Amino acid sequence: MGAKTVMAPDDRRAALLVAARELAIEKGLNRTTISAVAERAGVTRGLVHHYLGSTTAMAEELLDGYLAQVVDSIRAWDAAREVGNIDKAVVDSVVVLRRYLGRRPADTPALLPRIDDVGMFLRFVDRCVDAVVDCLRETTVAAYAARHTIAIEHVSETFTVLLHGLIGLTRAHPDVADDVLAAMVRQTLRLDAAASPTAVPTRTAASPQQDPEGEH
Repeated sequence: MGAKTVMAPDDRRAALLVAARELAIEKGLNRTTISAVAERAGVTRGLVHHYLGSTTAMAEELLDGYLAQVVDSIRAWDAAREVGNIDKAVVDSVVVLRRYLGRRPADTPALLPRIDDVGMFLRFVDRCVDAVVDCLRETTVAAYAARHTIAIEHVSETFTVLLHGLIGLTRAHPDVADDVLAAMVRQTLRLDAAASPTAVPTRTAASPQQDPEGEH
């Protein structure tokens, strides 16, 4: 195993998490075990267990990190929205979706691990959807409502149904056209009917209530 590398506890823990994340992307979460991480990092199983706990605890921490990554992507998308350009917001929202689901170029690395455990996968999807909806309500939806009339009722529930639907569709049909996904966002959120007569000139669609300010 060679000479030991002395690292500060926080740095050691961070390095082990990096190794675990790499393995999860390459081999899937279910094959990211304490032993596999130890081998990848060149340390003992006991050291991995000391810093990351059990395999289950490690998997949950990894999923927490992936969840935060997804929410950060939504916040970045929201921050980049152009006021009044709802169509671009919708198109860009589909680009964000495609980073995580459906087809992607062969040379583009996966951003989420394969989760073979059905129960764990469904819990992760539910958590992601809930977190994204909460993020959208705080950002995009609030900004949109300040400039336009929201044409849907039960906003959170509608976004929840939309996101679960898009996830299911792209998993079952990875090659579904992006313009179809964008059209579904527009139709579900009734973006064509949402702009108020006094609102800043806009055209139509927006992604998760994305049109708030410039829209989206």
